[in-house]
Amino acid sequence: MAVVELRRQHVRGNDALVVGHRGASGHRPEHTLASYAEAIRQCADYIEPDLVSTKDGVLVARHENEIGGTTDVAGRPEFAGRRTTRTIDGRAVTGWFTEDFTLAELRTLRAKERIPALRPANTAFDGLYPVPTLDEVLDLARRSRTCDGRPVGVYPETKHPTYFDSIDLSLEEPLVEGLRRAGLDRPGARVVLQSFETQNLRELDRRSGARIVQLVDCTGAPYDLVATGDPRTYADLVSQKGLRAISRYADGVGLCKDRMIPRTADGRLGRPTRAIADAHAAGLTVHGWTFRRENQFLPVEFRRGADPAGIGDLAGEIRAFLAVGMDGFFTDNPGAGAAAVGR
Repeated sequence: MAVVELRRQHVRGNDALVVGHRGASGHRPEHTLASYAEAIRQCADYIEPDLVSTKDGVLVARHENEIGGTTDVAGRPEFAGRRTTRTIDGRAVTGWFTEDFTLAELRTLRAKERIPALRPANTAFDGLYPVPTLDEVLDLARRSRTCDGRPVGVYPETKHPTYFDSIDLSLEEPLVEGLRRAGLDRPGARVVLQSFETQNLRELDRRSGARIVQLVDCTGAPYDLVATGDPRTYADLVSQKGLRAISRYADGVGLCKDRMIPRTADGRLGRPTRAIADAHAAGLTVHGWTFRRENQFLPVEFRRGADPAGIGDLAGEIRAFLAVGMDGFFTDNPGAGAAAVGR
């Protein structure tokens, strides 16, 4: 008798990191536990909660602290008096803000689809899900595994840290405390901390053992630099000198797609820049954002049909960026992202 022992082995394709942007926000309303769970089901390596604070200092997952477009608060008469105008990062914004709600009040609200015209299927889930806390997102990640059996990673972004500091609701301390409670503030934990500002990342680098990624927008400048009169812009940050400076406190950069491959005047992908090569030379990984499957977001050559809400060739776009050295990416459609890297 011949005994043959068969060992199961998962075969990975490209090792590029797939980050579920606000969960699987192309399939469920963003920043809900359902969206994060769907991202995990679609083989995301990491899930990405954007973090803002409630009035009582609890971190919750919302893309912005203004929640009129992502919850049903506008239809709640008991909160009509909370509508106000605040100056966020130098810009007047009118609506309802998480910092004016206690967690108990915020939990009475329900999430809704942010861009229903482009994602009408997601509106079927409007009104079903509450706003999750950081602790709940971390708990979901701890109890879950990726498609290749590893722990699901968490990639939190602190939103408007200078603004929240100005109203005595600092984000950094409760973020680090939350990671410690979850047992995730340790070397080797699958946690990456990110921000469009710089000073708070330097602080997080001192406070936490997590990896750090400096986000870089296509235009403008980090607001903490603007607020202190520092003339540097995001363009300065991705210069060779700027990237070397980032490497002193961060492990990677999260680049707007146009920083890597800008689009031509007719909306097609143009010639790649030196940003990826320069970041790698500085010892930094490069994660690109944001990859979405709807035609409206895609370069012309990857669109399918004329409907802006139509589904184009997202995997093709992702592969074009991987071909020039991108190490990972944020996507609203993790399943398509996983397919693009051959999983």
